[in-house]
Amino acid sequence: MKISLDLIVRSTEIDVNGHVNNAKYLEYLEWGREEWYEANKLHYETLMGLGVQTVTVNITINYRKECKQGDRLTVTTEPQSIGRSSYVLRQEIVNDRGELCADALVTSVTMDIETRKSRTVPDELRALFE
Repeated sequence: MKISLDLIVRSTEIDVNGHVNNAKYLEYLEWGREEWYEANKLHYETLMGLGVQTVTVNITINYRKECKQGDRLTVTTEPQSIGRSSYVLRQEIVNDRGELCADALVTSVTMDIETRKSRTVPDELRALFE
């Protein structure tokens, strides 16, 4: 399921170049992933109840267009692919003019909360990739 999160660029997110700092895009993407988990009823406590935590292990991001203060952005998040213990979410940041500002592939691993080692993706999470 594809989930969207709308946000507005604030003054505190602007760097000395007058646009959103590159690290802030990563935060926007994180907010989008949190929204995706919440919308799919995979709250932190739910995952803990399944004995796992999710850990981001790789982000490949393309910065396409600068964003400025006051821009209205939409972050979309959707399942891309899944393996034994890892999965990839595809994310995009689009402005209100329909311009792609950034896109990313984010790889996460499910980690056993006790052993702190990777483990098989729980069925509840795996089902979202079917």
